Amino acid sequence: MSSKSLPPLIYADTGSSPDQLYFSRVPVHDPFIAFGTGRQRVTVQSALEFGRVLKAKTFDQLVSLEDTVARARQAYPERKVGPAEVIAVLAKTYKVPGFRVADDFPAALFVKLRDLGVRLELADGPLFPEREIKSAKEAAAIREGNRLSSVGFTVAEDILRRSRIRGRSLIFEGQPLTSERLNFAIEAAILREGGRADHTIVAGGDQACDPRERGHGPLRPNQLIILDIFPRVVKTGYFGDMTRTYLKGRASEAQRKLYATVHEAQRAAIKAVKATIYGSDVHAKVTAVFDAAGYETKRGKSGSVGFFHGTGHGLGVAIHEPPRVSAVPQVLKKGTVVTIEPGLYYPGLGGCRIEDVVQVTARGSKLLSSHPYDWEIR
Repeated sequence: MSSKSLPPLIYADTGSSPDQLYFSRVPVHDPFIAFGTGRQRVTVQSALEFGRVLKAKTFDQLVSLEDTVARARQAYPERKVGPAEVIAVLAKTYKVPGFRVADDFPAALFVKLRDLGVRLELADGPLFPEREIKSAKEAAAIREGNRLSSVGFTVAEDILRRSRIRGRSLIFEGQPLTSERLNFAIEAAILREGGRADHTIVAGGDQACDPRERGHGPLRPNQLIILDIFPRVVKTGYFGDMTRTYLKGRASEAQRKLYATVHEAQRAAIKAVKATIYGSDVHAKVTAVFDAAGYETKRGKSGSVGFFHGTGHGLGVAIHEPPRVSAVPQVLKKGTVVTIEPGLYYPGLGGCRIEDVVQVTARGSKLLSSHPYDWEIR
């Protein structure tokens, strides 16, 4: 039996493991055992969680942790019983020939199971390759995540609109407007709507030239501000992921050209997306627009400038999933959901990134995100 035909085994909580959330479809905050056998899904739950997970009706069979621990103590009287012994007992009970595990499976548990004679094979790639193709229900969940992103942008725009320029400061409700204040307002608004917007990026000026910089300190007038909001819907666990770039005050011609070029590149990339195309071909549409406009990408000892990241990534129960839309050739399949997020970054001028989410169709793509691109706020 090949590793691909072995049933999956997961020992993780749903908060830290997208695979566990995808397989279990019910949130459980402590690590637990879940595995497949034939076409059925089985989980082991303690008395604390058993009733709640049973009511969720997402597993075919629920096994009592306490009962199985008692059986494991009888089977392995010389060992201290833990997850490995419980899994070994269940493998015999269900006559499972072995399990397929992901490459982030706990190493100590892997070793203990091997010592107990349980066959384990690492998955050749993702544990659940089917995660890449999103159903209509999953696409709707991602769309809801992007609605939450839009909620955040709306709040941020309102605050920027109501802020006043005093010298090199933006003043909101009598106090300097900082990345932290704007971030808090965004996250609070999304929390009220049923989402969690952890690690939101609110980065202005040269801070925005480091795409993963979350932003800190005062926001300045007449500087580009990148807002990257990727909330998780609490009810489903699916993410949204959108980015908009703003400027409070009056943009320079160089800033307007930068923004217009990024937006043009994003539209060209979205237009290119369709089933069977390589993500690298979509990425090439972006670089072609940037090259034609004269924007160079350079990598030096102190960092990079220009366009130095991929065009996008898969999105679902993880914020970054296969496939990548980048210089690496990967085929985009029908039903895949990807972000399209080109950006340009030049210290002294600023950073600009615009991001939306699309689902790949046979003839093109379908937008799963929506928010205006009005960026210059007077």
